[in-house]
Amino acid sequence: MRNHTELSEFILLGIPQTEGLETVLLVIFSFIYPLTLLGNLLILVAIVSSSTLHTPMYFFLGLLSILDMLFPSVLCPKMLFYLSGQSRAISYKGCAVQLFFYHFLGSTEGCLYSVMAYDRFVAICHPLRYKLIMGPGVCVGLVMAAWLVGCLQATILTSFTFELPYCGPNRVDHFFCDIPAVLPLACADSSFAQGVASTSVGFLALMLWLSICASYTRIGIAILRICSAEGRQKAFSTCSAHLTAILCAFGPIIIVYLQPTPNPLLDAMVQLLNNTVSPMLNSLIYSLRNKEVKSSLKRIFHNVVLLFCTKLRVL
Repeated sequence: MRNHTELSEFILLGIPQTEGLETVLLVIFSFIYPLTLLGNLLILVAIVSSSTLHTPMYFFLGLLSILDMLFPSVLCPKMLFYLSGQSRAISYKGCAVQLFFYHFLGSTEGCLYSVMAYDRFVAICHPLRYKLIMGPGVCVGLVMAAWLVGCLQATILTSFTFELPYCGPNRVDHFFCDIPAVLPLACADSSFAQGVASTSVGFLALMLWLSICASYTRIGIAILRICSAEGRQKAFSTCSAHLTAILCAFGPIIIVYLQPTPNPLLDAMVQLLNNTVSPMLNSLIYSLRNKEVKSSLKRIFHNVVLLFCTKLRVL
């Protein structure tokens, strides 16, 4: 990346058309962000502490919980900082780092959704060969591939964005450094970089969406072939939480990057949903709709209460 810019920092203008609502937004996101971290941390602890959850499905769910803690952490701390009345400035390098990790973690999470769909496909369509197909080496390999794709995607997008010179206006009309908000500030023609960004994001999202659809089409056919209603219900219950999470994750991407006419307010609201609310909802979806996770969490809370009561008696 060639650092030939005269700018040393950018100014984040925040969420469009929300002037005067900083205090309200501060209260809302001061509640959502810690709740997101706590919910996903509890799921991770539940999976790690319970030997019955040491299976491929929960291995991927644990990684999803880690990503759902990291992803909002790219944006929320800085957003909460300037919503509280502090400086809205972000350094040039800080802007590049924020853009890189936003797309790195977002793309990796998208790939992980595809991997989880494949895992459910194998579990339902090939149950007798599930442990053989989804062995530890395969699971680790799939996760490494997801991280590699995310890193490659983020490197391409960040490189094309910050190869351009930035020597004029530095006011980013958004609440974080994203490509559609940063590229218009370039001092050179940014149409090629914009085309690369739209093509790259759209292509990856489309490929992941098609792979997920292929997995769930096969799953749906297999479920319909199950004779008993109880069997169909059990098979569907293992997929419903994942399907809900996928809709929450891919819906905003489709709206933001494929809309014909950009709408700054709609873009901001949809991205806020994707970046902050969806990770919080994932923890609720997987904890409330999954009996094994709920059972593990209850056991953890029970042990914590017992430990607390024991210490009180000692005192």
